[in-house]
Amino acid sequence: MTAQIEIGTDSAGQGICVDIEELLATRLLVQGNSGSGKSHLLRRLLEQTAGLVQQVVIDPEGDFTSLADEFDHIVIDGAAHSVREIEALAGRVRQHRVSVVLALDELEVEQQIRCAALFLGALFDAPREHWYPALVVVDEAQMFAPAAAGELAEETRRLTLSAMTNLMCRGRKRGLAGIVATQRLAKLAKNVAAEASNFLMGRTFLDIDMQRAADLLGMDRRQAERIRDLQRGHFLGLGPAISRRPVAVHIGEVRTGGKNAAEGLMPLPQAKGEELEALLHSELAEEAAEPVRPAPPPRPAPDLEQAITERAAAQAEREESGEPLGANEPSAGVNNSPGPQDGEAAITRIVAELAGEEGATFQSSAVLFRNFAQRCRQQGVPSAHVDMLEFRRLFAFASARLHELQSPMREAIEELAQGVPEDVLAPYLALAVAAAQGRPAPDEDELARVYGSSSPSRIRRLLEHLERQGLIVVREEFGGGRTIIVTGLEEAAAAES
Repeated sequence: MTAQIEIGTDSAGQGICVDIEELLATRLLVQGNSGSGKSHLLRRLLEQTAGLVQQVVIDPEGDFTSLADEFDHIVIDGAAHSVREIEALAGRVRQHRVSVVLALDELEVEQQIRCAALFLGALFDAPREHWYPALVVVDEAQMFAPAAAGELAEETRRLTLSAMTNLMCRGRKRGLAGIVATQRLAKLAKNVAAEASNFLMGRTFLDIDMQRAADLLGMDRRQAERIRDLQRGHFLGLGPAISRRPVAVHIGEVRTGGKNAAEGLMPLPQAKGEELEALLHSELAEEAAEPVRPAPPPRPAPDLEQAITERAAAQAEREESGEPLGANEPSAGVNNSPGPQDGEAAITRIVAELAGEEGATFQSSAVLFRNFAQRCRQQGVPSAHVDMLEFRRLFAFASARLHELQSPMREAIEELAQGVPEDVLAPYLALAVAAAQGRPAPDEDELARVYGSSSPSRIRRLLEHLERQGLIVVREEFGGGRTIIVTGLEEAAAAES
């Protein structure tokens, strides 16, 4: 059985549904300019899934605290708790599977970011026995995963980027399904946005954001104009949990409302200019002369730990009485389905498949890395520990077919390659592999393919560079032939054996 909720309708009035179990496995990215209806979309999603799965909302504006009025959410005031209390509360949230809203509106921006990062980190670090499925909604995600440092302290930026990256890249195995909403894709860290497989794109005007959104939806430049023409509350959806092809969605109605200021026009005060001027200037000097009032003491924090415990006890009583449980409870097939393969062997295989494709070496590292991450997600292989630098090295190994060698010789070549610059690693490994297999050295065409170049002269300069570095020895024969010796290969192979 699949749990589906309706988030809205298409242009023909047909309902558009979201598969919650699929969403838990694939994550969601929401993007749209201010006023496009992102908060309304998130509220609709939260209301429809309130009885199905646990929810954790990171709310920098205090806009989602009204959920507690209609549903069983507990509001955690970030300003009323210490660092240790925030971490302890996050642990209890995972233990007792209670839906919460972390309200950060009473904190300054940097304090908001640190509080959210600590809370997310504690959710991520929960014990294995508490890895229950949960939706983690982060509004204004560009604050917590910025593409550039900006005015944040470096320590704060590292802390929040680590927390958000863990949520989006490694959270699935821990039951945490990230839903991030941002005003601008260009302001959101790419490694966070890249992990989402489902997209809901709202109205966007800037060309750079519109083009990125179109790329994620698989649209060409002409079709991308649809994103600019979207009305408020209308989104384009794509992803395994929504639709296999881009679909227009008009978000449905919600039961709760935000607590922010009302939008739209309001009648102005019906008073004359002299009366308004008097209101502004009356007793102004006396008020300015008053001493500065001290800041009010912090509001007493409610006993949230007790509330969470009581909520868990009530839930246990419902279980004993035989009342049906929602998807808030752990169910088969939602979170416990491991990927088909794990470990370094699976990563090596995926990189080898990628390197074996025609024209792969001529693609940019960014494109290759994105394809690698996508294939790992599709096959359930954890790859968060493989960064761009490590991927380039693995791709060079695969392009040179280093995996075809037996273990002692392969390890010897890897040891020799430790000091080889990254930009010439692949052709150097191709020469080393050929020498280890007793084959003639690759010709210029083969080296050009491995190097990702179509210029023979560039390959000749490459060989000269490797020889100047002492990595190889090139011997030209009178008959026009050429012998290439990899320096230190025989000695290293003998030492390994």
